Amino acid sequence: MKNSFKNIRDYGVIGNLVTCALIASDGSIDWLCFPYLESPSIFAALLDVKRGGHFYITPTGFYNSTQTYIKETNVLETTFFTATGTAVITDFMPLKGIDDSYPLSMLFRKVRCLSGFITMEISFSPRFNYAQDVPTFEKIKEGICCKSNNQALILHTTLPLDIIADNEAKGVFNLFAREALDQLWIAIEYQNQKIAIVDTSTKTPFTIKNFSQKNLESLLRKVIRYWRKWVESATSSESVNNNPWYDLLIRSGLTLKLLSNPDTGAIAAAATTSLPEKIGGIRNWDYRYAWLRDASFTVQAFYHLGHTQEVNDYRKWIEGIIQYTKDFSKIYIMYGMHSELDDIDIYESVLSNLSGYKDSGPVRIGNDAVKQKQHDIFGELVNVIYDTSRYGHDITDDSWIVTIRIVNHVCEIWDTPDSGIWEIRGGQRHFVYSKLMCWSAIDRGIRIAEIKNNKKNNDNRISITNKTNETIELSEIQLNKWKEVKKEIENVILTQGFSKKMNSFTQVLDSDILDSSLLLIPILGFLPVEDERVQGTINAIIEHLSAGKGLIYRYLNDDGLAGDEGCFLLCTFWLIEALTLSERIEEAEKYFLEMLNYLSPLGLYSEEVDPLTGEQLGNFPQAFSHIGLINSALYLGIAKGKKHKGPEPIGIDEQHKI
Repeated sequence: MKNSFKNIRDYGVIGNLVTCALIASDGSIDWLCFPYLESPSIFAALLDVKRGGHFYITPTGFYNSTQTYIKETNVLETTFFTATGTAVITDFMPLKGIDDSYPLSMLFRKVRCLSGFITMEISFSPRFNYAQDVPTFEKIKEGICCKSNNQALILHTTLPLDIIADNEAKGVFNLFAREALDQLWIAIEYQNQKIAIVDTSTKTPFTIKNFSQKNLESLLRKVIRYWRKWVESATSSESVNNNPWYDLLIRSGLTLKLLSNPDTGAIAAAATTSLPEKIGGIRNWDYRYAWLRDASFTVQAFYHLGHTQEVNDYRKWIEGIIQYTKDFSKIYIMYGMHSELDDIDIYESVLSNLSGYKDSGPVRIGNDAVKQKQHDIFGELVNVIYDTSRYGHDITDDSWIVTIRIVNHVCEIWDTPDSGIWEIRGGQRHFVYSKLMCWSAIDRGIRIAEIKNNKKNNDNRISITNKTNETIELSEIQLNKWKEVKKEIENVILTQGFSKKMNSFTQVLDSDILDSSLLLIPILGFLPVEDERVQGTINAIIEHLSAGKGLIYRYLNDDGLAGDEGCFLLCTFWLIEALTLSERIEEAEKYFLEMLNYLSPLGLYSEEVDPLTGEQLGNFPQAFSHIGLINSALYLGIAKGKKHKGPEPIGIDEQHKI
C-alpha cells in the first residue's frame, strides 16, 4: 500500500495550528508542508508516490491496520495487526505554548509493541520544494540530516539507518511487548534561515535530556491535555451535548481548529492542494488559503460548538482585511493564512514534476481565482459583522464605518457580472446567488443602521469617526438609497432569476440553469420558506441535481472547463437545512444519515464524493464540509426540540423576521 496511491478516506490528519500532516493507514506521512500550511511540501507522496517524498514506518510482512484518534484530541494512532504481534504508532505535533523546549516545526512518532513481537521497517525520503529539490543525506549524532539550499530536515532517532542511493534512509527494527525494547521514539525537525536554524554539523539541536523517553512522554501528555482542554472549554448547548452525533460534531470542530491559525484568525479551506474533483480530471486546485465566502457559516459553526475565542479571532481577521482595504473593487476573495495584505502570493502555477493524485494532473500551487471578482463576498463580510453582533459582540465605530463603505460599494456594482461563488472560469455572468448576497449585504447594513446607537447631526446625518480619525457620514438620503437598491435587487431576482419552466430560482439571470447555492434563499431571509418559489427550488434541485444516495451536484451546466466533478458535500448540507426549515424533518434526517456514510473511518470529509464509487474527492480535510455537518446537526437538533446556545441560527432567525 505504501508504494501505491491510497484512497483519500485512508488518511488521518494532525497538526500544530500552523501546518498539517496527512498520515495514511499504512503508517506513511504522505503530505507535510513546513513551516506553514501553504509552504512548499517536504513530503508529497500524496501527489506522486514515486517522486513526492514520504516517511513511513510499517510492518515488514502482511498486516491489517486501523486508525483512531485519542479521544477528543488531534493525536492519531495507527495500529498494526500481524501474525506475530500488534503495534501502534502515535503521531502528533507540539503546539505553541505547551512546552517551549520543542519548536513548532517538529513531528513526533512513538512506536510501541502492544503484544507479541513485531518487525518494522522505516523509510525516510524527504523532498524539498514540492519534490523539485532532492536533499543531501548525512549521518549525524542525532540520526540523519537532510539539507537543501538553506533548509534542513533532521530525523531524530537512535536507529542505525542506511543511506540508500543518497536520497533515502532505511532501516529495520524489532519491538517486543513488555520488554525494554517495547517502544521507540522518532521525530523530525524542520529548520531554515527564517526560524532559528542550527548548524547541525557543529551543534546538537536537542540535548539527550530533551529527547529522553520521560520528557517525550510528558510532551505527549501535554498535547493530549491541550486538545481535551480545548474541547472542554466550549460551553456547548443541549443541541450539541445531547446530540446523537456528538462525537462527529467534536471531530468536525477539532478538524476546523487544525485548519485555523490562532495568530491571525484565518481558517484554511483545506490542508492540501490539487486533490482532484474527478480521478483523471484537471479540476485540481490549491485550497490552502482562507476564503472570505466561508465567513458567516464558519462563525455560526464555531459559536454553536461553544468556541467563542475562535469566533473572536475569525472576526478580527475579517475586520482587519476590510479595514485595510480602501478600495473594495480591489479586495481579494481569498488571503494567505498570515494575511499577506501587501503582497498576495497566491498566483497559480503548475508543477510538471509531480504526476498528481492517482495520476490526475496538473498539480497546481497557488490559485488564480484570487484574481476574480465575486460579489457574494460582500454579503459575507456584512453578515459576519451583523451575525456576531447577535452573539454579543459590539458593532464598533470601525465596524460601522466599513459596513457603510461596503454597502455603498455594493450599491454601485451589484448589477455588474462576476465569477460567482463557485469561481467559474468560463467568464463573468449575472449570477443570481451573487445578486442575493448583494441584497443580503444591504439588508444587514440597513439593520445595523437601525440598531446602532449613533449620534446624529442636526441635519439628520449619522457621523462616525474611527481610530485613524477617518470620518464617514450616512445621511437619511443615502440610507433611503440603500433601501431603494435593495428593492431593485429583489425585483431583479424575482423577475429574472426565477424560471417558470423549472419552477425554481436559477444560476444566472434569464435562464433555466439550476444551482444548489439557491437553497440559501430562505436561510438568508430573502423569502419565507413556505413561499411556493422556495419550495419549487428545493424540489427542482432534488429532482435535477441529485445523484442519489443523498448526493447533490453544485450544478450540471457547462462552466468553461473540461471534464466533470463529483457531488459537493456542502450542497447536501444546505439542502438538509432548507428541508429542516420547511418542517420536512423526515426528509432532512434521511439525507443527513446518508451523508454520514461518506465520512472516513476517522470522521473526516473531503470536498466532494464520487457518486458512482462513493469515494471522497477533492482537497482534504475540507473545512466547508465539516462546517456543513455541524450546522446541519444544529438545525436538526433544534427542530427536534433541543435547546441551543445564544440566538437562533441563520435561517431560523430569518424566518421569524419575515
